[in-house]
Amino acid sequence: MSASKPKESEVRIKHSLNKNEEEFVVKRKNAVLQSLKKLQIQCGQNEVPNIALLGSGGGERAMVGLLGSLVQLQKIGLLDCILYLSGVSGSTWCMASLYHEPDWSTKLGTVKDKIIKRLIGPGVSWVDAISKLKKYYYGKDFFSLTDVWAVMFVSSYMKEIDEHTLTDQRDQHNKDPFPIYTAIDKQCKQRKDGDPWFEFTPHEAGYSLIGAFVETSSFGSQFHNGSKKKKQDEIDILYLQALCSSVLADEEEIWKWIKALLLPEINKKCEKMRQDPNSPPVDGCHQVLLNLVNMNLSVLKGVDPSAFDKDIRAKLTDLAGGKSQLIFQVEKLNAEKIADKKAAKLYMEQYTIDVCNFLSGRFNFWPFDVCMSICRCLVQWTWGRKYNFLHNMTDATVPSALLESETRDYEDAGLLLNSPYFSVLRKERHIDLIISLDFSDGDDPFTTVREAAETCRKLNIPFPEANITNELSDKPKDFYVFKGQNGPTVIHIPLFNVVNCGDKIEDWRNRYTTFQGPYSAEMITKLMEVAGKNITNNRAKLLDQIRAAIKTKWMQAMARQNSTL
Repeated sequence: MSASKPKESEVRIKHSLNKNEEEFVVKRKNAVLQSLKKLQIQCGQNEVPNIALLGSGGGERAMVGLLGSLVQLQKIGLLDCILYLSGVSGSTWCMASLYHEPDWSTKLGTVKDKIIKRLIGPGVSWVDAISKLKKYYYGKDFFSLTDVWAVMFVSSYMKEIDEHTLTDQRDQHNKDPFPIYTAIDKQCKQRKDGDPWFEFTPHEAGYSLIGAFVETSSFGSQFHNGSKKKKQDEIDILYLQALCSSVLADEEEIWKWIKALLLPEINKKCEKMRQDPNSPPVDGCHQVLLNLVNMNLSVLKGVDPSAFDKDIRAKLTDLAGGKSQLIFQVEKLNAEKIADKKAAKLYMEQYTIDVCNFLSGRFNFWPFDVCMSICRCLVQWTWGRKYNFLHNMTDATVPSALLESETRDYEDAGLLLNSPYFSVLRKERHIDLIISLDFSDGDDPFTTVREAAETCRKLNIPFPEANITNELSDKPKDFYVFKGQNGPTVIHIPLFNVVNCGDKIEDWRNRYTTFQGPYSAEMITKLMEVAGKNITNNRAKLLDQIRAAIKTKWMQAMARQNSTL
């Protein structure tokens, strides 16, 4: 009898493209070639440049800015020249809205109008939001603040709950650029080892630089040594948008959200349970939670929370039969600890966990149970927790830290670098030209390209030097080109600049801040116009850099040919 064939690993550790992406690239480059011919750019099949368009983070400013830029790229005939479209944070909101529509680039005007109509329309109802939160909570092994952020924040901006998945899009976008959504591995970011850069495409999810991937539909499922042990449902688009935008999260706002929306639901539930003689006693349950939320808010603001603490301890001691030592590992919070923000945070983490653990042992009903989970995740700042598909694998090319842990936490790439350079810098993608649309906040519009250059230098990844004088940061122009040896040319386009804003750059920045509420129709229209000008004003320069990329590929091919003679 012949030996049984070993089961093939479902995890792919290799520096190559997924075969589906390879096939897409071949077809897309043929389309790019035809687009170049329409632009009267001479180019052979082997010289077609691989062009990547990057959208930075920046909340709704980035979403609307990217949309306005893409509309103008189409109008000037350059959108069909783009091979890859990659985004961080707010730019992924735009991407998700676009790729919801099959072959969106062929009908961008209509798709754009549809998106704007939704953005200025009515929001998601509280009933639908709570229903979605319930699905998240009971539908998988790990619940984190990403689930809360999706329901609480992303849906309020996107005005929808998008339950489609990336794999739904696999065969719907043959005429669009290949999409890459980006995030980071939180543990790799903190430990400074491994590979923090994580990407999602319709086919694979995984670590961009070390080359470790799993099918997108299997991301989050439990693996052991490359084999799937327990399937989890594929993450939906709403969750993906939240995962990619967690840099926008504000601890105080989440506590306020619990207080304003979730606690009233718990109170209603408690009232019903009091009327049922068969239900467990819930007297004081709602008040304890309310005090716990108020106590956390007080500590965040540096306000004395002792009144809330006193009431919580009294009620829980009664529930414990007078044995308060069974509840708390911490003593009462004193003024010295309140003044020390770090100490106060650590104190409230343990305090909140103690209260939640005690109550969870006595009460287990919706929405009380999810509230306890949110409180735990909030004080521990747990985002995007998933099973680690690399768990217990043996591969010398993968850092050991990535192989040992059963779970990993994923969060907004903007917490490390607010532009998705490292998704397109995978050497197997052979990018010749990067067009970086920078919608970042802050006074320095060159932070992303500077940080990308510095990180590439440390990692020995070919990338041009980003030498920019300090004077330019105050009054940036609308078009910068950086060239280097053996690496891609980088075009850097700051959103607000002296060309499209004149001397009103600061006014535009103040009007479109990252952390403000959803934009009005007028704000969206004006921001799209400003972003679009960065494209239309630089059509000739963009074409020049495309021609230069073609020439460079031709010269490299000639050099290789001569070296073989």
